[in-house]
Amino acid sequence: MGNFSSEYYCKLDAKGRLVLPAKLKAALPETYGNELVMRRGFDPCLVLYPMSEYRKLDAKVSALDDFDPKQRNFKRSFYRGNTEVELDTTGRFSIPKPLLHFAEITKEVVVVGMGKTIEIWNPQKYDDFLIGDSEVFAEQAREYLSDSKK
Repeated sequence: MGNFSSEYYCKLDAKGRLVLPAKLKAALPETYGNELVMRRGFDPCLVLYPMSEYRKLDAKVSALDDFDPKQRNFKRSFYRGNTEVELDTTGRFSIPKPLLHFAEITKEVVVVGMGKTIEIWNPQKYDDFLIGDSEVFAEQAREYLSDSKK
């Protein structure tokens, strides 16, 4: 599986369907290629997981202790609204209305490759969440990526 990267500005059709950009579709793993899971993100966006990646995460979440109230509540929140989606022959899929509402998506979206996952954002929310200050971004790059951390 290739890594998902870049950002794509797209529009939903009248039925709330989105065409996955061709470069992202081409990076899907061959196993379960057209099967994805969509869920609420931790930020105000939607996250698409290739089925192979989702199954890894699902194994961790489902192994949490149902007798522990905090873990049980996390599981409930994690699984809330998760939706399996399958791309049609044109690479199009439907986004359920509750998920559109959660991410405040109406017509226009930004589809963002995030390595192993794909995020779907309301363009304004996406801009609000980006690091606007290049000095802050440079400092974070040094902190997270540099071999010579201070």
